[in-house]
Amino acid sequence: MNDISTDAPKHLPFSEQAPSGDGDNTPVVLLHGFGGDRQTWLNIQTGLASRKRSIAFDLPGHGEALDWPRIGNAGVSAKAVAQSLDALELPKVHLVGHSMGGAVAALIALRDPDRIASLTLLAPGGFGPEINHRLLRRYAAATDADTMETLLEQFFGWEFKLPKFLAKTAAESRARPGATATLATIADEIIDGSVQKTLPRNDLAALPMPIKVLWGTQDRVLPTRQAHKLPGIVATHIFERVGHMVHLEIPQDTTRLILQNAGVN
Repeated sequence: MNDISTDAPKHLPFSEQAPSGDGDNTPVVLLHGFGGDRQTWLNIQTGLASRKRSIAFDLPGHGEALDWPRIGNAGVSAKAVAQSLDALELPKVHLVGHSMGGAVAALIALRDPDRIASLTLLAPGGFGPEINHRLLRRYAAATDADTMETLLEQFFGWEFKLPKFLAKTAAESRARPGATATLATIADEIIDGSVQKTLPRNDLAALPMPIKVLWGTQDRVLPTRQAHKLPGIVATHIFERVGHMVHLEIPQDTTRLILQNAGVN
């Protein structure tokens, strides 16, 4: 995997994997959730590597984009990703987003549908007003590994064994100057008091590209029932005994559905 970043903000920092040989060069673009970074897609990128090129971005205020000139809600991130796709000369992409990154991906597709070959959303933000705002605010403010571990456990299904390195790595990322303040600012913009701002679901269903939504029944961040009212044209995949972190809990199934949505058999 090649890690590429730039001092000038022409595009967001990203990690890329590409399969050997020729084939469809339309990449899968991966957008992480609130408080995460592009490294959360490592298993998915590894799974895609033999079939599809993939690019995982750090969203503004996260990872190596902590000091991005403008941080804020999903709309701000959507503009930064679109700018980055332009800078990298990517006219067509398969777009995948998790949680807040799902809301970002949906906004990009709504604003520029001709650019998006397929849209895959994992427990996406913006599909209903309910959100575990207390958990997200506590997660944004956490700095030590023990607190982080306690909070991160709530992002996963009840039976999932949380790898120890996740809490340690997350705590280390919060040690950077301004990290917690930046996440608090983003949280204030994506959460309206105790609810989240919502997307126009019917407009989303009218988009021309194939759309898949993946959700876990044990999601304690965004309730699975937000998937139940989606228009029938949207393919919805509900997984039992899976929490909010679909791509980390069931990476093989997630990779399979991303490829399926991208038309790769």
